[in-house]
Amino acid sequence: MAHPRSACGASPSRGRHQRPGKAGSAVALVLLLFASAASAQSVALQGMLGKKALLIVDGSSPKTVAPGETFNGVKVLSTSGDEAQVEVAGKRFSLHVGESPASIGSRGEAPGGGRIVLTAGSGGHFMTGGRINGQQVQFMVDTGATDVSLSEADATRIGLKYKDGALGRMSTANGTVSVWHLKLSSVRVGEVEVRDVDATVVPAGMPFVLLGNSFLTRFQMKRDNEQMVLERRY
Repeated sequence: MAHPRSACGASPSRGRHQRPGKAGSAVALVLLLFASAASAQSVALQGMLGKKALLIVDGSSPKTVAPGETFNGVKVLSTSGDEAQVEVAGKRFSLHVGESPASIGSRGEAPGGGRIVLTAGSGGHFMTGGRINGQQVQFMVDTGATDVSLSEADATRIGLKYKDGALGRMSTANGTVSVWHLKLSSVRVGEVEVRDVDATVVPAGMPFVLLGNSFLTRFQMKRDNEQMVLERRY
């Protein structure tokens, strides 16, 4: 089978294919995005060590935090399996390793608000859990991909009827392959949801879903060192 270039080559996209940066580690981080009056707080659940949660707060070094302990304003209430119950500014949240982030606002911001904060992984790529049509996926931000791009395997796993979409052709390093173009009802990162997002399904396997410009152009993007902030435009 022909293999289109993805994270290790050109990004699958419609009509334009660019090569992303060096392949990086697809470490899944669950981010809790707390929008305080002054700044955003980023909390990542990197893993579990026994009963302790391995937290990264605002880009700090990973810190093991036991239930009852507080680290940089984040209190761990309890842990179980790959889940940690935490408290931030008096509000409780449930974090799961590998699942999508949750976002809250301290000024009455309703769920589905417009701000996403991501922290770069060890390879320099911005990875995050998320959902497509309510189904869990792992995203990698790729500004070189025209659409949200996913493999047939992922599309099948989350129940997309992608073969009902428009059949197209895409040139790859191994020749021309068939792809399907469709609209996703919903793409969600944390509590930020975007509807009617263009997507491309490709035959080759990929370790993650490329979060391309059909999603990213709905936001104003700012990058400060290892942090990326997406502010919703519409």
